[in-house]
Amino acid sequence: MDAIEIEGGARLTGTVEVSPAKNAVLPLMAAALLAPGRSRLRRVPRLSDVRTLARLLEHLGAGVEFGDGGLWVDAARVPGREAPYELVKTMRASVLVLGPLVARFGRARVSLPGGCAIGARPIDMHLKGLEAMGARVVLEHGYVEVTARRLRGARIVLDLPTVTGTENLMMAAALAEGRTVIENAAREPEVEDLARCLNAMGGRVRGAGSSVIEIDGVGELGPMDHLPVPDRIEAGTFLVAGALCGGEVTVRGARADHLDALVAKLKQAGARVDPVKDGLRVRGDGRARSVDVRTGPYPGFPTDMQAQFMALMAVGRGLSVITETVFENRFMHVPELNRMGADIRVEGGSAVVRGVRRLSGARVMATDLRASAALVLAGLVADGTTVVSRVYHLDRGYERLEEKLAGLGARIRRIRER
Repeated sequence: MDAIEIEGGARLTGTVEVSPAKNAVLPLMAAALLAPGRSRLRRVPRLSDVRTLARLLEHLGAGVEFGDGGLWVDAARVPGREAPYELVKTMRASVLVLGPLVARFGRARVSLPGGCAIGARPIDMHLKGLEAMGARVVLEHGYVEVTARRLRGARIVLDLPTVTGTENLMMAAALAEGRTVIENAAREPEVEDLARCLNAMGGRVRGAGSSVIEIDGVGELGPMDHLPVPDRIEAGTFLVAGALCGGEVTVRGARADHLDALVAKLKQAGARVDPVKDGLRVRGDGRARSVDVRTGPYPGFPTDMQAQFMALMAVGRGLSVITETVFENRFMHVPELNRMGADIRVEGGSAVVRGVRRLSGARVMATDLRASAALVLAGLVADGTTVVSRVYHLDRGYERLEEKLAGLGARIRRIRER
């Protein structure tokens, strides 16, 4: 099993380029099922989640090919309608094939999803939306089976602004008969990106990026040729790394309009963050000031940056309270940070972080994707050597993170553990 070994104390300087967003690529891969023909996604990162969804598309009968700097999906013939447990159990985003399969073929049978163990993430809003569009939904033996002769447009009010729920229903509505209105929709940039792609395929989607999205269904969509948006979470991770380790780091591809909440908190903590051509530059200057953070749906502070920001606050000056409102089990990195000398106490949905002058390198274990990144960041500033094990979590969402950090001057490498 792979691990990441870090010798702490190096100052980070230079330029790093972010990959296209995993959370944009996965729904776009599913959207390729909506159109007969060969679709292309450009600059797709080689992540384990991408490979998992590629295997699922192949299982359904689509042709999938990596090459020419991207990913090709040929959905001219898709004989399969079932997403089995073996492929879905490791990645919740696999449920995104549900909407496209029902919309184009009238039937889908999908295993209830898995993924990082960060809290309950039910798909009931996906299913209620499909039922409102005239589908029949049956849950049995760990699978959901959805059938519909043809979906019909409907008004759907989401209980919460779920990202994958919004995306699934957008894709289903793209081929439905009539108009669908999704209220309390997720506003994330990845949702906007999916809408742009659907429109380029011949769809009629309006309002993405706001809380109300309207989709007028069409009879057929064509293949895509699309470059996904940059990964704002990867970009944010490098911005925190720069603030944490000092020096001057330029993050090429970081979009200020996608990172407002994080940038505001980094500035409050004392980092300098400035726009530059094609990205953002961060300068860290000494210990960060402790600031409070409360996660929330976009455009609030992203839950996917909570763990990384906690690593910064762990060595901050003062007391920080980090409140998690999105997932109830997203503080599993706290015991591992405390093993490195951090002073963090969890109280219900909040973590009280008393900054310490320095962390100490230790052997720690990753528990989920973003926790992995937080432990790597902590290792960058810890005294001595840190070994982060179970980094297969990291490989789900970061492309060559250790190589990119090494390019900035970090003393970091991937090793094999018995």
